[in-house]
This record gives sequence, structure tokens and C-alpha cells, in this order.
Amino acid sequence: MRDLLVAGIVFGALPFVLSNPHIGVLLWSWIGYMNPHRLGWGFAYNFPFALIIAGTVIVSLLVSRKKLDFFWTPAIGWLLLLNIWFLITTIFSLQPEESWVQWNKVIKIQFFVFVTLWVMGDRKKIESLIWIIVISIGFYGVKGGIFTLATGGAHHVLGPATSFISGNTEIGLALVMIVPLVWYLFLHTANKWIRFGLIVAMLLISIAILGTQSRGALLAIAAIAFFLWLKSRKKLVPLMAILFMIPFVFMFMPQQWHERMETIKNYEEDGSAMGRITAWTFAYKLASARPLTGGGFESFNEANYEYYAPGLVNTSVSLHYPDVHSIYFEMLGEQGFVGLAIFLILGLIAWRTANKIMGLTKQSAADHRWAYDLASMIQVGLVGYAVGGAFLGLSYFDLPYHFLVILILTSRIVQQQFATNHQQSRISGIAYQAAINPRRRMVNEARKVQNT
Repeated sequence: MRDLLVAGIVFGALPFVLSNPHIGVLLWSWIGYMNPHRLGWGFAYNFPFALIIAGTVIVSLLVSRKKLDFFWTPAIGWLLLLNIWFLITTIFSLQPEESWVQWNKVIKIQFFVFVTLWVMGDRKKIESLIWIIVISIGFYGVKGGIFTLATGGAHHVLGPATSFISGNTEIGLALVMIVPLVWYLFLHTANKWIRFGLIVAMLLISIAILGTQSRGALLAIAAIAFFLWLKSRKKLVPLMAILFMIPFVFMFMPQQWHERMETIKNYEEDGSAMGRITAWTFAYKLASARPLTGGGFESFNEANYEYYAPGLVNTSVSLHYPDVHSIYFEMLGEQGFVGLAIFLILGLIAWRTANKIMGLTKQSAADHRWAYDLASMIQVGLVGYAVGGAFLGLSYFDLPYHFLVILILTSRIVQQQFATNHQQSRISGIAYQAAINPRRRMVNEARKVQNT
């Protein structure tokens, strides 16, 4: 039944995609973030829905190319440069077969990131994308929150199978990043029942983040809790949620959760934490040996460990060669110092773009308040990504790139609106002057007659 439902939604929406490519972006995002076909057990589980959607979107772009809104900003240039660098590092990869497979996955994501720039150019479309992201990832947060409450937090909350966020640490970070988006939707939704549902979802997602038992996600949610309160216009509700979560953490979660979180302070005694440090050391050694291109996608393997960092892994103790668990060291090891620099510059651009939006709209009328709130909440999400990503390898995950694109589009919309308002004010001023000038001439002529 689930398989038929997913297939029905996808194939039912495809005809609309042909004339509305933005629907294709929404459909792709739903499949990419939620992986609903993985919730079934039949034909849909491995059915190539994403490929079919992508093909339909390409046809739609060709048919509807007059509707596309192409524009250019320095941020787009840096994003394009990063994709070019992905191709270069893959060409010079240490493990070309594995790298090309991963490059194929990443480039599909990046293609839709650029399509989003071209077809999602107004507030309504941007908010529809935000709803899709929140519903898709938030589904696992609400489900995971209920699961954590029902099991007493004894088991890990996991994400959709075979996706970027399938593991407990990965879904934990993804959930942290959408919490501020949920709050944004709450601020700009009029229906009281939907607003109530968003508050409940926000609490359940927060519980699910704890239920992942991810130490990186715990640090990330602590960081965004402060910034969510700091950046929000309505500070009471976030404060109440934070005050509610503190006793929940200490009273409800089981002893094994507390013991795991305690290893943040005593990381030297934890094998998982030491495995991360080993992987980070290897990433630096690999990048030092190949500073420009790094090792390419999928570089964290036994052969590279033994060649570039011999003896780093004590094989007499463990035959496990740890994968990287950091967005920064993942970029460093696989894309070199150049790739890491571009990645960090994009993060800085995203932050500055949000600041620019907030600066333009802080004192403006209520019709620009949505842009201010969206920019501030994405900043909160970026804080979560920056903090949690230090311990989790999600460099190529869609969401941070969608954050950047949403900020670029919002900035453009705001600047266009301000330019239009300025032009209208200027035209109104000219019209006013034209209207009063004849009257002034008549008054002056009358005065001249009186004076004579």
C-alpha cells in the first residue's frame, strides 16, 4: 500500500512538472530528504523515482526555458567553482571507481541546487520548499520523538535507510538544522491548529535529537537553543521550550545516555571519539601530501591509511579504519586545502548574506518581516551545522546548500522590492511636482499683477 501511495504521488505530479519546473524541485526534495519509498517493502523500495523526476525536470526546463530567471551573484560563482573543483579532484582521485560513483550522487544534488536558483524566485515558492524540507525530515523527528518517549530513550533514533542521513548522528544533525525552520513557519502561519502542530513537532523533534544519542547533535542543539532565543523576535516560547528540555534531559533519558554524553568530557576513554581523532589526523596527512586535490571522494579507506599515515591505526588492536566524522576534515581529506577553503568561503557568504537581509529589513514594514525572520532562522540552522558538523561527515548533504540558495533568493527578492519601492516613490515625487508646478505659476503671476 505504501509503495502504491508513493508511486501515485510521484506519477500523479509528473504532468504538472512539465509546465511548472518548481514542482519538480519540490518533488525531488521530498524524495531526497524523506526517502518515502524506503518506507515500503515492495517494488517502490529500489524504484528509480529520483531519476524519473530528474528527467522530467530537464524536459520541463527545455520546454519552459522562457520562464526561468537566470541571474548572477558572487555566491553563485563560488558555488559553481566548488562543483568544478569536485570534478577536478575526482579526475585525479586515488580511487577513481569509488570517487566517480560518489561524484555522480553529489552532482545530482548540486544540479537541483542550481535549478532551485532558477525556478524558485518568489516568496511563495521558497516557503513551499521550506515546508517540504520540514515535513520530509521532520517526519523522522516526530516519529523519533514518539519512539524515544515510548521506549524511554533506550534505543537510537535513525534516519531513512541508505540516505545521507540514515545513521543516528546524521539524522540528529539534520533535525537540529530544521528546528529553526519549524519556528519560522510557526511565526508566519496564521492557522492556529497548524501553529499548534508546529509547536508540538518542534518539541518532539528536540526529543528525537536527544534520542539519537549523538554527542555531536547534543552539542549542536545546545548551540542553536541559545541562538534561536537570541535571533527570534518572540523570545518567550523558545525560552519555555529550552527550560522544558533541561529537566527532560536529566530526568527522562536513561543512564546509558548520560554515560555516553559524559564521554564528551572524557573523550580519551571512548573508542568512537578516538576514532574520529584518528580519521582527522589522517585527513590532514593526506591533504598535506596532496594539498591541491586531496584524495578525492571516498578517500578514507585502508589502502590510503596505510600509504599516507602508516601505523596510525593500530591493527593489533583493531582492523577498523575509521571513516571521517567532520564536514571540515572530510572536505580537507577528499577535496584538499583548496576545496576546504571554497567550502568555508561559501559558509561565510551565507552568513553575510543573511546579515545583509536582516540589515535591510530590520526597520522596514511588516511585509518584509518574513525575510528578516527567515534569514535569522537560517543563521541559527547554519550554527547547528557548523557545530554539529565538526563531528559529523555531511559535507555533501543537500540542506546546507539549500540554505545558501534560499538566502540568495531572499536577498534578491528583498533588493528588488526595495528598488521597486524606491522607483515608485521617485515617480510619485515627480508626478507631485508636475501637479503643483502649474499652481505655483498661477500664484506667481497673480502676485506680479498685484505688485504692478
